[in-house]
Amino acid sequence: MDPHFAAPRAYFLSLNRDQMAKTNLPLDADRLWADVMALADITDPARPYTRRSFTALFLEGRAWLARRFAEAGLATRIDTAGNLIGRIEGSDPALGVIAIGSHSDTVPAGGRFDGIAGVATGLEIVRSLREAGVQFRHTIEIIDFLAEEPSEYGLSCIGSRGMTGSLDEKMLDLAEPGGEKLRDALRRVGGDPDRLDQAIRGDIRAFLELHIEQGVVLESQSLDVGIVTSIVGIRRIEIVFQGEADHAGTTPMALRHDALVAAANTVASVRRAAEQLAAEGPDYFVATVGVLTVDPSASNIVPGRCRIIVDARTTNPALTSRFVDIIDRESTAHAAAARVTRASFATLSDGSPVACDAHLRSALSQGARGLALSETDLPSGAGHDAAFMSRISRSAMVFVPCRAGKSHAPEEWADREAITAGAAVIYQAVRDLDQSMI
Repeated sequence: MDPHFAAPRAYFLSLNRDQMAKTNLPLDADRLWADVMALADITDPARPYTRRSFTALFLEGRAWLARRFAEAGLATRIDTAGNLIGRIEGSDPALGVIAIGSHSDTVPAGGRFDGIAGVATGLEIVRSLREAGVQFRHTIEIIDFLAEEPSEYGLSCIGSRGMTGSLDEKMLDLAEPGGEKLRDALRRVGGDPDRLDQAIRGDIRAFLELHIEQGVVLESQSLDVGIVTSIVGIRRIEIVFQGEADHAGTTPMALRHDALVAAANTVASVRRAAEQLAAEGPDYFVATVGVLTVDPSASNIVPGRCRIIVDARTTNPALTSRFVDIIDRESTAHAAAARVTRASFATLSDGSPVACDAHLRSALSQGARGLALSETDLPSGAGHDAAFMSRISRSAMVFVPCRAGKSHAPEEWADREAITAGAAVIYQAVRDLDQSMI
């Protein structure tokens, strides 16, 4: 028998308590939700929900955010790494900064909540703290990091790399398909690649980020929040195969130099190697080929050039090293078998796994318990700006449930109450940290 019908009175009393806990929160849920929806609506109408970094739509979203920051009394600026920052000075500047943030760019057709919810959360926390009459000891900053998602320049987390001294000259020389270099794009959105050192921070004492889980653990267990324990390291590798373009009808099979054959076999090798390493356990390992370009791309031409980008993620860097060795060896063999050249095998970016700060995690857990919200510890299989921020500051994250774990898709969804609950946990932690952290 369904326990809800077996004990209806107990069930509904429990339901009422849960509902009361989620509605009796120290934030304006309607205002927070309205911000998330308004920013999501700034999108390419042909591809909801798309607001790619460095585009006109991205700049429109940034301008909207800057206005909202200013309305909340935040002093607003763009640093030389292209990050939008809103700031309220604390009573004791020597204590440093407590920062809250995420990113406002999206993947193509990427969803309404990934990144957006974290930026809107920071804004709502500041508004609610001020309305409650809280006097900040620490300076509080809200940060919208530039280009957390992989950009057209082949690099992700551009703003948080810049803020942590991890954006180098080689990265700035990366170019998008049209030829524009990252350094020029950075200038175009308000940054300054010639003064990147001015973006590097040494005054941030804590960084907190809210994000949808992008998985099913919280939803499947009916939990309110996840306190993130660690964030995977991500390595991205570009492999280019160079063959010869030929007529698809007149070139005999034995005389072809088909770059796509080598690339396709390498894609299969990526899958096999990742499955092998993941099966070994207990460490997390996944790998994906998400970019495959063919030149010339025509049905009646043997492909002369092919480029793939491999995305490998793990909690154990040793597994990444083994994986790269396997793909290096096997892609070379696939090129030889297809009678093509492996023109390049290059690391585009490499981020190490990081553990979230134990002190901040404890503050977040206490905040959840104080609000009567259920919580659990969770690792993150996705990359986040918090991983780079951990290089210069204590960093931690809160996950909130998303429907069916769906993310990086138009169907991505998180309930209003879920986002508000996660934001309230960070609100409580910020209040505690502002008084207790030195």
